[in-house]
Amino acid sequence: MTTADLLDRSAATDSFHEAVTRFLRDGRSSERIAFGHGCPGIKVERALTKVLVEYPGLPIESIEVRGASGCEYFRGRLFVRTATEERRVAFHWDCKWRAEQEGWTDWFGFPDQGRAAREFGWDCFRAWTEEEVSPISVAIDTATIIGAGEAEAVLA
Repeated sequence: MTTADLLDRSAATDSFHEAVTRFLRDGRSSERIAFGHGCPGIKVERALTKVLVEYPGLPIESIEVRGASGCEYFRGRLFVRTATEERRVAFHWDCKWRAEQEGWTDWFGFPDQGRAAREFGWDCFRAWTEEEVSPISVAIDTATIIGAGEAEAVLA
C-alpha cells in the first residue's frame, strides 16, 4: 500500500492531506510537514508512511521530524500534532538491521541494506516508541474572558 493510499484511508485533516500530496510531489518541508536539512525527503516519507500506518484514526494536522540520517539509518524524534494533542515518538529506521533480520547479504558478504530498503521501504523500523502524549496548550487572554479591570487584578 502506498503513502497516498494510506492517506486516503486516514482521518488526517484536509489541510494535512493537501500538505502530504504536495510533499509527495516536491519532497520539501512545509508548515505542516516540517523537517531540517539532515532529513532526506525519502526518509521523511518513510516516517510519514509509518505515522499513517500507526495512527489511521488520528485527525493529524501536522508533523515535525527532528532526525539524523546516515547511509543505513534514520533516527530521531517525530512530533505528531492534532488540534488537541501532540504525540512524541522516538524512531529508528534501519535497513541494515532489516537486511540482517532477513539474512540478506550482498556480493561482499555484508548485510544487503539496499535490497532491504527497496523491498521493505518504510517497514524497516527497528524502533517506534511513543514517548509522550500531551494536550496542546492554548494561550488564554484573561482580559477577553473576565474584563480588562479584573484581568489586571488576577495578574497582579
